[in-house]
Formats: sequence, C-alpha cells, structure tokens
Amino acid sequence: MGRYFIFGAIVVFAATSGLGLVWSQWFLAPLLVFSALAVVGIYDVIQPSHSVLRNYPVLGHMRFLFEGIRPEIRQYLIESDQDEEPFSRDDRSIVYQRAKGVEDKRPFGTRENVYAPGYAWLTHSIQPVHITNSDFRVMIGGKDCKQPYSASLYNISAMSFGALSGNAISALNKGAKAGGFAHDTGEGGISRYHREGGGDIIYEVGSGYYGCRASDGSFDPDRFIKQASDPQVKMVEVKISQGAKPGHGGMLPASKISPEIAEARGVPMGADCVSPASHSAFSTPIEMMEFIGRLRDLSGGKPTGFKLCIGHRREFMCIVKAMLQTGIAPDFIVVDGKEGGTGAAPLEFANHVGMPLVEGLSFVHNTLRGAGLRDQIKIGAAGKLITSFDIARVLSLGADWVNSARGFMFAIGCIQAQACHTNRCPVGVATQDALRQRALVVPDKAERVARFHRNTMKALAEMAGAAGLSDPNDFLPHHFQMREKQGGMISGDEARPYLPIGYLLKDGKDMDGFRARWKRADSASFAPLD
Repeated sequence: MGRYFIFGAIVVFAATSGLGLVWSQWFLAPLLVFSALAVVGIYDVIQPSHSVLRNYPVLGHMRFLFEGIRPEIRQYLIESDQDEEPFSRDDRSIVYQRAKGVEDKRPFGTRENVYAPGYAWLTHSIQPVHITNSDFRVMIGGKDCKQPYSASLYNISAMSFGALSGNAISALNKGAKAGGFAHDTGEGGISRYHREGGGDIIYEVGSGYYGCRASDGSFDPDRFIKQASDPQVKMVEVKISQGAKPGHGGMLPASKISPEIAEARGVPMGADCVSPASHSAFSTPIEMMEFIGRLRDLSGGKPTGFKLCIGHRREFMCIVKAMLQTGIAPDFIVVDGKEGGTGAAPLEFANHVGMPLVEGLSFVHNTLRGAGLRDQIKIGAAGKLITSFDIARVLSLGADWVNSARGFMFAIGCIQAQACHTNRCPVGVATQDALRQRALVVPDKAERVARFHRNTMKALAEMAGAAGLSDPNDFLPHHFQMREKQGGMISGDEARPYLPIGYLLKDGKDMDGFRARWKRADSASFAPLD
C-alpha cells in the first residue's frame, strides 16, 4: 500500500486545507493545488490505459516526465560513453508505439553505430515489391501428424501462469485470439485464464509435467489426454531446456502456491513444487523420440515437438540419429537462444550458460539438412526477437516461425522494472498480488497485444518487399550483410552457410566439425562414443 502514500497524503492535505479556510483565506491556494492533484490521482486510479498510474497515482507521472526528456538524456549518455540500460530503449519504444498504434518513425537517421563490428543490415532491391497481405502463416505437422496447424509467423513465447499474473495471461491470450496467433503456456500448465481467453494454445510439457502430473511427479498419460484433447490446444511442446537457465531446474516454494496455481499445475497446496533439471519419462535419445511419438498419439495426432537451448552439439546430433533409427520425427523444434528469458534466473546461467540463438539456430538447421530431415521438421526460433528485422534475420538462418516473450510483455505494459521475482511488479504483469495486477486492464492490453502483432507483421511485409521478396519465408542469408571489422563487411551466406542436404549421411571432407561430432553421436545414449 506504500505506493498510494503520496496520493493519500495529497487527499489529506486537500481536506486539511479545506478545513483551514474556516480560520484563514491563506488556505485557499493550497486547497486548489491539492484538490487538483487529488482529482488527477482519482482519474489515474480509474483510467484503463496506463498501469503505472493505476498503481502509482500522481507519483507515476514522474515517469512520463522523464520519458519526455529522454532524447536529451540519451544524447548525454552517448556522448559520455555510458550504457543507458541492459536492453535497447529503441526496440522497446518500437513495441510501445506499435502496440498503441502511434507513429513509430523518427528523424535524423540511424541511432546505431554502423561502423561497429557485428552491425548487420538488410540488402534492399532497386525493384521493391508491395505486399498487401501480411497474415503470414506456416503449416506445422509432419507425416505422422493428423491435425496440422496453420501458425502465424509470430507468436507468444513460453511464459507460465504463476510467473505472470492472471490478468497478464488473460490479456495475452485474448490478444492472440483477436489477432489469430498462438500463445505458448510455458511449463506452468494451462490455467483458467488461458481457457477464458479462447486463443490458440501451445501446451508446453516440462520436466514437472504440470497439468499432466501424477502424485509422485511423474508423467500421467490420462491427465495429458484430458489437457491435450481440448480443441483450444493446437500443438504440444516438450521443454528440454530454456534459454534463461539451460540445464537448471526450478522450485516454487509452498508459500507462493495459490489455489489457482495449484489448479493449473495439478499440484497440492502446502508443498514445494519442484521442476527437475531433466525429464523422468526418458533418459536416452531413442526414449525421447518414443515419448514424442507417444504424446502425438495421445493428443489425437496434434503437432508435437520439443524446445531446447543448444548445449553440447553432439547431444543434439544424438537426438537426430534417434530420429533416423526410430523413424519418429518431431513435427517441430523450437530453438531457444541463451539471450532469451523474461523471468528471473541465476546470473551465471543467464550470462554464461547455453548457446546464443544465431549460432544455435544455424547449427540445428544445418544438422537437420545434413541428416536429410529438414523438409520434415519445422523450426521455431525464440530469444529476444522484437522487431521485424529480428524476425527477418532468423528466417534467413533457417527458422520457419518466431516466438517472442519480451515483445509481448512490453505490449501489455512491462517497463523492465526487473522486479519479476519480488511479486512487486509495478505494472501488474509479473505478480500474484491482486491489487497490483488490478493495474493491468485486460481489454485495453489485449487490444494492444493484437495491434502489436498486426503492426509487426505489416512492418515485416514492408521489409520483405524492400528486399524484392513476395514473402518473408523467402529470406536467405545472402540478403543480409554484417560488418566484420573496421572497414570490412561479410555476406550472410559467408558467415552462416547452409550445409548441403544429406551431407552427414555421406563420406567426404569435414565442414566446421560436423562430421566429427556426428561420428561421436549415439542414438542409444547421450554419452559420447569412444
């Protein structure tokens, strides 16, 4: 309640000033000032558009004052060579502007250092194409899939109920429904907020098997059938690892488990909720593929795949060899970059464990090409993908579609207060505090979610058209250039070349260690062959 202290004090001062008029006319000026501020505070509490003001009436206007002078502050920081913050304000501004439907153009050219190593750009055509339909889709489902899903090219990445508030989940799912795209549940299970929204769901099954969990924490096929048979569930995703903390389990203390969280996860009240670091349903690559096939059958033939952040590259090759040996292939693989992760994670893991998205995606794409499986399996990409340029670039590296967590969090009002793990999120996004999450008005934010998606797809259409393409899926590495060092540049197909189809199934010269790792990969075990 401390966030209402200023507002409360203003009301008290206004009332005191009113009483003071009995003794002196000098109280008239403060009465007018504090009454005006009190009216502002009342309006802040009831208005639906600004979560900060609903949680911090009157005081919250200071944020907008600082935003108003941001260009001057930013220029000072640039001139003094200080880093403004850990994530680009320009990218966050793009999200806010597209979500609100306001002008997103800025004068005076690029704000990035085009001469810095790593700077990348799109090569445009002298004959651009005008694309009118920006509802880009990809059909997901292989030969064993009975219910293929036509997915949007841009979807909401995995964020669990519990990590996010019920209002946040509702806004995201209702926005997905309105915009015709999918919402990944995260490993926290399908909550009533997902179901009430009516949007397409990707049901993520993690090592805790929430929603399909037996009393001992193991996988329960009957409970899984009940969850996956819901028509709202369009795909099933087995989470092997996540970009924020690959190889790391988790535990939700009993004190933080509410009746709603217990209902969604299928766990009892009064006991710690443990997510192991690895799955108990399988322990070898072959068993993993058999589990994937089993889930697909139990779901009625819905697209079933897995998500992982690449670690030991040979281990992924073990999985691919198991696909070849068993004849069971996932319908999709989502590659999560280590730079992703919208929730709290140990700093060492967040900074130094796991492979970044560009390298991981390129490796997965090329391994599947080398094994002759790329045409059977769709690839999703996740990991700090916000703008249409981000999407276009990963499509060129082999992705078929993109998931974003951070972008859609910004769309519902996240201001990166980095208080996600404290239950004191100032805008009601990452908290279970009923009063704090009241600040997030679901209808208003759901509309912003749908608008952000729609405007981002329009921007992607413009970018594809600028390159002379009629569809974003036609992006290839050569459409991008990268500054390699001062005074030099390198083409995308030089930096990230595609491996020849079937390359790993034939003898020949090794390329970037692919053959050496392939020879050491074993479909029967994740341990290396001697």
